[in-house]
Formats: sequence, structure tokens, C-alpha cells
Amino acid sequence: MNEDLRKRNKRNNLIILVVGIVIIIGIIAGFSIHNHRVATQTAAEKFARTHFNPNVKIDGVKVGKLTVKKATDKVNKNAKNVVTLKDNKLVYSYSTTSQTIDEQETSELFKKQHTKTPSDRSYSYTTKDLATAKNKLNSLKKATINYKINGKSYKLKASELLNDVSYQNGKYKFGNTIKLTDKLNQIDKEVSTLHKSYKFTVPTGNKVKGKTITVKNKTWGWGVYVQKTRRLLLDAFAQGKTTFDGADAIYGLGYSTYAHGYGRSNHEIGNTYAVVSLKKQEVWLVRNGKLKVHLRDVVTGTMEGSKGDQTPRGVWYIHYKQRNATLRGSNDDGSSYASPVSYWMPFTLSGCGFHDASWRTDWSKTAYLKGGSHGCVNVKPSEIRSVWNNISKNEPVIIYE
Repeated sequence: MNEDLRKRNKRNNLIILVVGIVIIIGIIAGFSIHNHRVATQTAAEKFARTHFNPNVKIDGVKVGKLTVKKATDKVNKNAKNVVTLKDNKLVYSYSTTSQTIDEQETSELFKKQHTKTPSDRSYSYTTKDLATAKNKLNSLKKATINYKINGKSYKLKASELLNDVSYQNGKYKFGNTIKLTDKLNQIDKEVSTLHKSYKFTVPTGNKVKGKTITVKNKTWGWGVYVQKTRRLLLDAFAQGKTTFDGADAIYGLGYSTYAHGYGRSNHEIGNTYAVVSLKKQEVWLVRNGKLKVHLRDVVTGTMEGSKGDQTPRGVWYIHYKQRNATLRGSNDDGSSYASPVSYWMPFTLSGCGFHDASWRTDWSKTAYLKGGSHGCVNVKPSEIRSVWNNISKNEPVIIYE
């Protein structure tokens, strides 16, 4: 019996020893696993403090597991950093002349995605400049400017007229603007009054409203200054404006590039103008709708011989007024002339204008046929002051047959 008890105790002690050993091994293994987990987590946390999470993109470039510096370098080397509006679509490209991102901005994005330990979550970021450019170009796609000129309106849509635009360094950069230019040229043909013919009522006798004739603008009138208008419209699109006054960019011809007649009544002639009849050899000066001067005996350019001596027909304007001038030119035989005048009021660049002619003795109605001027309107010295006092710079001059 004692032997059995001794054997049983020995067996129990062995079991206790084995269990103890197992427990000790378990405790040691537990501590080891715990320490490994702690070490692994510590390492992961340390890595996450300086490296991007695995699934992060900046401007489409993968920067997962990279430091801020390496991510910055990779984005600057590979990102499509320029966005362009082409044919109403956003197109991305790479430019070596533009820096996509700096380390400060990369650090800001790093903070946004940072987690205590690496995360498999996906992050996608757009750099500030590229995001701004996208927003600006998307807004431009929707832009429309109401272009107003001389009572007419035209809807100018960026989506139809601007097909090559980028936004960099805080500014729009407009490339090909041929569609906008073509549109402005089309508008110019529709609204310009330069070289246009129209009906106009000229004086007869002492009546301001005499007979209606067809006249044609020469230097009188205005047109769309396409180059300036295009520049101003691009500025307007860039500034987000919705209306544009076409009167801010029009031009004229002749001595002054001022746009003559814009917005005036009476076929844009207004109610103050000069009229010259070549057949009648008469001049009328109308001011504020009233006939102020009517000269019945003037002499215009010689009809026979050189056509260069004929007074040019059409609608012109007074370039300037000058006292005591000397008019110089060439006669038909090639000789030169120098004629001093007391009053000089030119209306063409070729040298035609109103002036006194103290040397003239023939003031008959037929003098202009063979013995007229070189194209000017000769006025008697006794009547020239009435012209001088009733005509102004930039005033229209209508010359008809």
C-alpha cells in the first residue's frame, strides 16, 4: 500500500512538473509574442511618422511609403502639372518649366493622410495650383459675354470661341484665338460703317432737306478695332465680366484714327455737316440742323485732264484748321507750286480741303471743268471767313456729283 502511494505521488509530482513547465513556456511565449507585437507596432508607428501610407497619390503620382522629400521629388518629376482647356475639354500635360509642388505643400498633404500606423485606405490629392487651374478653366467653360455695339448685341461664349487656354501662376494664358478673331471680323463686317453706301438728304437752294442721294463713306465712319477688342475681351473673360461695350474698341480712318460718327443720328452724320455739289459748284454748311452758310460760287478740282485733280466724292471729315498756310504740290506738267492761303481746312490725306484762293479770277460755274483746282474747294477771299467760322475739326464733309 505504501508502495502504491509512493508511486502515485511520484506520478502526481511529474504531472505538476510538466504542467509547471508548460505554464512557464506559455508565459515566456506570451511575453515574447507581446514584445514582438509591441516592437512591430513601434516600428510601424515610427515608419508612419515619416512615410506616406501605402495607397496615396498626388496629382496621379503614387507616393506610397515615400518620405516627404522623396514624394516631392517624384511628383515634380512625373506629375502632369499643366491643365489646358482644349476644344472645351480639360487636357493634362507635363511641363519642366513649372514646379508642381514644394516640400511645404507635400508636408501639409502628409499630415492629412497620416495615421498612427500604416493604413491601406486610398488617398488621392490634387496640388493647390492644379486644383485652382481646374476650377478656373471649368468656370471659363461656362462664361458668356454680352458684346454690345451700336445697338446690337452678340453672345460670345468661351466654350465656342476659346479652344486653347491654360491657367498658370495666377493668370490665364490664351493660346490660339483664331475663332474669336474670326467672330470679331464677322461682326465688323456687319456693323462697320467705313466704305458703306447709304441714302442721305442733302440741301437744295436754301432748304436743308432738299433731295435724297446715295453717298459713300470714305474716311468718315468707324469699324471694329479687332486686335484691341480681342485683347479687351480676353481680359473680360479672365475677370469674369459678363458684358462688354464695343464702343471701347473702334477705330476710324484718315488723319485721325478716331471713330467718326459712332452713335450719331441721321445715318451717323448728325445735324452738323458740310455739303459740296460738284455739278452746282455750291457749298452748304449745316449746323445743329440749320443752314448757316450757302456759297453759290466755289471752284472744285479740274474735271478734264489728270483724275488726280478731281475733287474726290464721298463722305470725309475736316482734319484740322490752320491759318496762314502754304499749299505745295505738283502741276500736271511736273512743275511745282507753292500757294499761300489765309485759311486752310483739309479733309483728305491727299491734300484736298477748303481754302481761300486770292489768285483766282474765274469764279464761273464752268471754271472747274478745265481750269479748276488740284482737288481743293476754292472759296472767294471775301467768303472764306464764313466757312472758317462755321466748320469744325472732325466735322463730316459730303461731296457728291
